[in-house]
Amino acid sequence: MIFNDGVMWETKCRQEDMQQRALENERRAIDDARRAVDEKAQQLKSLSHQSALIAGFSMILIVEIEIPKNLHPAILILFGCTSALVVCLMLVSMLNATFMLVAILRYDTVEREMTFDKFWRTRCENDWKFALRAFVYGIPLFCLVLAQIGWVKLWNYDEQGWIYASSCITAIALSTIMFFLTHTDRKWRDWLLATDNKLRTNPEAS
Repeated sequence: MIFNDGVMWETKCRQEDMQQRALENERRAIDDARRAVDEKAQQLKSLSHQSALIAGFSMILIVEIEIPKNLHPAILILFGCTSALVVCLMLVSMLNATFMLVAILRYDTVEREMTFDKFWRTRCENDWKFALRAFVYGIPLFCLVLAQIGWVKLWNYDEQGWIYASSCITAIALSTIMFFLTHTDRKWRDWLLATDNKLRTNPEAS
């Protein structure tokens, strides 16, 4: 009788221990899912805010700038096209990031019909890459718009100095484009577009 009571007690203790471990594992899984959601949410918010900021600057520039009536048609066409491309690319980036943000915030971290990693890869990965590419392509175009500002704004100035001023603005903007393409974009774009496994490696090593 004593032996049976001991076996029953050990069985009960083992069952309670297994239940406690299962509960701890479930809590850990929920915490991991919430951390993953928060991490991606911060990335999407950052991309969305920066895209909206640049799109806003470009829209204000298009609306507020006074275009001379005698401006050369080639400069006018180039300025209009680049300005519109910047706004459109940044809007695409912002809208994709915003919709993805809404989607991941609706992810159920408790029930988890699928893991968040699988959810991200199947539903969001391609849109994330598309949004990031649109943002990256828009940056040089934004600098190209800046490079044209002097020629558009100062076109009617009679003094010869406006040519030098416009040339300086263009040179600075083009230098920024070259730095972005040869350093920032070259170092970070492929790394940020890589899978999560590659993101855990050191970017300097690639």
